Amino acid sequence: MSRFKLYIEYEGTRYSGWQMQKNSKAIQGKLYEVAQRIFKNERIEIYGSGRTDAGVHALCQAAHLDVKTVLAPEIIRMKLNDELPADINILEVEKVDQKFHARHDAISRSYIYQISRRRTAFAKPFVWWIKDKLDFTKMEHASKLFIGMHNFVSFADKDDEEKSTKVLIEDLQMKEEGDLILIRITGSHFLWKQVRRMIGVLVEVGRGNLTQNDIKYFLEHNSPTPAKYTAPPSGLFLEEVIYKGEKHKREFNSLITITSCKYSNHK
Repeated sequence: MSRFKLYIEYEGTRYSGWQMQKNSKAIQGKLYEVAQRIFKNERIEIYGSGRTDAGVHALCQAAHLDVKTVLAPEIIRMKLNDELPADINILEVEKVDQKFHARHDAISRSYIYQISRRRTAFAKPFVWWIKDKLDFTKMEHASKLFIGMHNFVSFADKDDEEKSTKVLIEDLQMKEEGDLILIRITGSHFLWKQVRRMIGVLVEVGRGNLTQNDIKYFLEHNSPTPAKYTAPPSGLFLEEVIYKGEKHKREFNSLITITSCKYSNHK
């Protein structure tokens, strides 16, 4: 049995998330189905670095594949991509030690969320379009309250697999790029729906409906309020999974371009 590390990108709109489950179409399940066809009767196991919610995308999800094979990593990548649908792509395959575990060995993960300030004909599956005017400065100031070790129980759905609701947020960056507001969150790990509720609360600060004091309260008490502001999955991307000795591989930039054009009258 050999172990291979997979780097995977996917457009999550059509899927119920990463994790394989009965009666639903998941990324892990599609990979497993394709791998079974390629490796025929061999026993196969696929583990991801963590779950992504239904409709959430990934720029670089990490996973490991266990299978008995003599195929080279690059051949495995090509064979998988030949069978996978267009919205799932294996970026790279590398052979790793049997002790490597995609989830347990990850030391941090980063997500990017994209908010559009205008309606867009092309990018709807990849942004959250917000009609209301948002105060970027207020959002940015409030976002700093999330940095550090906090109890995010107010920002997560109950999950029996999680032993603790404490999460270390290592960094949170915000920037404006054209008609987009970009938010990058890097943390030790993330709870179920945590990122989307952090985004939703920041948007309410930008709208003027919540304040920094509200965020402090949510971090200090178990409150049901953030659940009401859960951001849609369309704008969320798992950006990177980082392992020991690694750093961010990409610049913090938008994944699409949304700019307004103005036409002059020509006679």
